[in-house]
Amino acid sequence: MAKLNQAPAWVKDAVFYQIFPDRFAKSARLEKPANLQAWGAPPTRHGFMGGDLLGIADNLGYLRDLGINALYLNPIFVSGANHRYHTDDYYTVDPLLGGNAALDELIEKAHAVGIRIVLDGVFNHVGRGFHQFHSIVENDGESPYLDWFTIDDLPLNPYGKGPANYLAWWNLKPLPRLDTDNPVVREYIMQVAEHWLRRGIDGWRLDVPEEITADGFWEEFRQRVRAVNPDAYIVGEIWEDSSDFIVGGTRFDATMNYLLTVDIIAFAAGKHIDPKQLSPNRVYKRFRPLDAAGYAKRINKALRRYPMETQQANLNLLESHDTPRLITSASRDRDSLILSTLLTMTFPGAPCVYYGSEVGVAGSFDPDCRRSFPWDETIWDKELFDAHRSLIALRHAHPALRGPNYETVSANGQLYVFKRWDESEQVLIAVNSGTDSASAPAAGDLDLLWGKGSVAAGQITVPARSGAVWRIA
Repeated sequence: MAKLNQAPAWVKDAVFYQIFPDRFAKSARLEKPANLQAWGAPPTRHGFMGGDLLGIADNLGYLRDLGINALYLNPIFVSGANHRYHTDDYYTVDPLLGGNAALDELIEKAHAVGIRIVLDGVFNHVGRGFHQFHSIVENDGESPYLDWFTIDDLPLNPYGKGPANYLAWWNLKPLPRLDTDNPVVREYIMQVAEHWLRRGIDGWRLDVPEEITADGFWEEFRQRVRAVNPDAYIVGEIWEDSSDFIVGGTRFDATMNYLLTVDIIAFAAGKHIDPKQLSPNRVYKRFRPLDAAGYAKRINKALRRYPMETQQANLNLLESHDTPRLITSASRDRDSLILSTLLTMTFPGAPCVYYGSEVGVAGSFDPDCRRSFPWDETIWDKELFDAHRSLIALRHAHPALRGPNYETVSANGQLYVFKRWDESEQVLIAVNSGTDSASAPAAGDLDLLWGKGSVAAGQITVPARSGAVWRIA
């Protein structure tokens, strides 16, 4: 078991799969309301398609076949929104998802096949249907929960015209912010986190955690979470440098590594990226197509940013529910996604696949990036699927790819070559993001493990827009 200031050992060996629960799969075992969007229809901002937790449980075989051993689920608690970041009740799984019993079943079945479950913890703000907020709407200044929120004046104006007269996330009326300086609110959140850990989840992904600034809040959160489950994973959604939150092990184990995301797609996708399809978050403002030398410089900086113990716990992703999908950002260039996946699967940390990207699901900005999963295999991009499955299998099969050692070997033109190793093996990875075949000196005798590279006369050669992985004999 991990010490309080250490990340759980299992995370560096994890391959995560992020699921937007309304859109992955729906089970025939769960009765549905009538007014749902058709599965596969273009998603709308407010429409529901009826995916549920039993649907996930029913498809664990697919996930295991893909090589997934950890799930990150977008919010699952009762909410008036399809994304469920508007929490109404932290103790109740949304009935549309199957309720608490469906989560129990998913946890039990997932654990039985070696898959861990991490939930989305949205503790900065709630929905207008949250009981304590609704109490103020109904009772004005006589509500016993008046001090749970920061209120400018009464009565509250949660629906009418004009600005919110209470503190809300990004001034959005549907998202009143909790006053986490209030010790009662603070204790409430701690107990919610503990409750679901006791119920069997394996960790929390924390939504906008830097916006909770109450003194010692996250330090206490870590202590209490790890007291319940010493191997619970705590990862924060922080888009930029997260050192203040993850170095030293007093708050989080890791960050959602969007800085690395931008580095990878800048090299692997490069000029294929449509700038209009980049996330508006300011971390993407640093996007510029990179050659191999530029990528090497970025990666060396990335490796210096956090201690390696922290690097190995980071959640490394290419896209999420908050960004356009990479296949769309990269102008439908399949190689951009495959090369980016290769770099992610061979970097220290826990790689994360956004549901459906492995079969070619596309999508622009929210809500389009939240399309339903196509269970008709005849429309899957089989090349993408095979690439994802084989790269995940490669990562699982070679501990050097999950270990702490990383070294850039060469970086010329668009060919980037690096080495990963541990006490049992050395692995050489080469990625050619250019439009011409490229070569570099070989590093000893090489046995091809993955990809299209060749070795001759002391040189490795990698075709255009492809990559290769060798074992160094």
